[in-house]
Amino acid sequence: MKGHELTGGGIGAAVADEHAAWAPHESLLGWVASVDHKQIGIMYMVAAMVFFALGGIEALLLRIQLAVPHNNFLSPETFNELFTMHGTTMIFLVAMPLLTGFTVYAVPLMIGARDMAFPRLNALSFWLQVFGGVMLYFSFFTHGAPNAGWFSYAPLSENAYSFGSGQDYWILSLLVMGIGTVAGAINVIVTVATLRVPGMTMRRLPLFVWMTFVNSFLMLMALPVLNAAIVMLLIDRLLHAHFFTPASGGSALLWQHYFWGFGHPEVYIVILPAFGIISEIIPVFSRKPIFGHEFVAASTVAIAFLSFAVWAHHMFAVGLSPVANLFFAVTSMSIAVPTGVKIFNWTATLYGGQLRFTTAMKFAVAFLLMFTVGGLSGVSFAVVPIDWQLTDTYYLVAHLHYVFFGGTVLAAFAGTYYWFPKLTGRILSERLGTWHFWLTIIGLNLTFFVQHLLGMMGMPRRVFTYPDLPYWGGLNMVSTIGAFVLLFAVAIFLWNLRVSFAHGEEAGDNPWDAWTLEWATTSPPPVDNFTRVPPVRGRRPLWDLAHPELADELQRKAQ
Repeated sequence: MKGHELTGGGIGAAVADEHAAWAPHESLLGWVASVDHKQIGIMYMVAAMVFFALGGIEALLLRIQLAVPHNNFLSPETFNELFTMHGTTMIFLVAMPLLTGFTVYAVPLMIGARDMAFPRLNALSFWLQVFGGVMLYFSFFTHGAPNAGWFSYAPLSENAYSFGSGQDYWILSLLVMGIGTVAGAINVIVTVATLRVPGMTMRRLPLFVWMTFVNSFLMLMALPVLNAAIVMLLIDRLLHAHFFTPASGGSALLWQHYFWGFGHPEVYIVILPAFGIISEIIPVFSRKPIFGHEFVAASTVAIAFLSFAVWAHHMFAVGLSPVANLFFAVTSMSIAVPTGVKIFNWTATLYGGQLRFTTAMKFAVAFLLMFTVGGLSGVSFAVVPIDWQLTDTYYLVAHLHYVFFGGTVLAAFAGTYYWFPKLTGRILSERLGTWHFWLTIIGLNLTFFVQHLLGMMGMPRRVFTYPDLPYWGGLNMVSTIGAFVLLFAVAIFLWNLRVSFAHGEEAGDNPWDAWTLEWATTSPPPVDNFTRVPPVRGRRPLWDLAHPELADELQRKAQ
């Protein structure tokens, strides 16, 4: 196969001129009506950042309330509303759409495609996500926001008179977002299966593409479980069907089985794309291929499979049988194995590499450390007696946030610094990035590490205030201070985005000397992505293009 001519790591001035001719497409109406996967991906990210700001404000208000014992800054009702909205926002309106934005933007470029398989369905998925988020927050202007927790345990969430219409808005918004998410998952699966450039076999897929591909099957199987459950809950609330009412022959425990049947795969729905981001960044800035590519890919499939067999480790305290507890304890420990394989593969890739500690790389390495902390505390919950002792304490709050913030959010920051040049043609400031990085790491650990200690001291979660017991007030104050440090970190990040977008250093087509196909086109790419796509003969097509002799030798060894 003959190679295509590339200049400066990109496809040259012809594509740049073509891109300039499409400038009117970037009007406001052009964005709103767009079916271009790149614009939709960016809109996913921007929408997620808006909701991230709202969820962050809610978290700060909660931390102010909990800063000192016996505080009356918030009423119990307001606390419950903010608690519910914070959790729902961060899971469904930040983590999922933010990673979907990276997926929608990058996957077609990384497989050499012009767009997603179904561009209009791609746009519909995005607008359903936005509509669901707006509907959820509209509940504040009705009779009050939902206040049964982001998990909405029945029968508390089932009584139509106890929680007003806010709970109905919660159900309908999640149903709308779930439909959009399932449609988006189908789109990603078809895109990867059918639109790969010639030569890109499934074994040659970039790991980010592979993990989002597997993740789409997770969405396709997990979201319908939640959608079915919340429809049943809505029927209970409005038509008094009593699916989850024990006094009328229903089962409150059934809701937990349904919810966590979705909820534990959901953990991996918001972490597998993060794994993919890290799997792209670490090899590029280590200047070596990822160690054990096949093991990383296979462990992703193992995680997806096992994630559907561990849901009841969230339910050890509800009184399951010893046999059920034993089964779910074993599966919960087992799922740590393929996750640990990834950690060791990333670490082995770093070892002996020519490391370049850009801001993206700093966040990637921090991800390894912080996610490992969250993973280890998660494994402790697989031990049933430990779970009985700690499940309803702040130890679980700490674990959850080390996984979601120390995992998903840090990986998203890393991905933003890595792909921002491709999105905008400019590089984010490394000086501001360093400030953002260190304040984030300091704030993360100040906020959440001390919550492990609070949990082991017995402080329960989901309470709006607490007694003045030894150390509780001091540790909560430390946690609140850490939350404000995170606020400053995010403010610096947003300032960096604004300044660098307007005045940042021009990136060129491939500023990181990366290997995957998205770096073979201009930054930002033209509307149709490519005029020529380089031949794909291995897992690093741009490296193969730059080193044809070595690529031929490696290909012969692989055969």
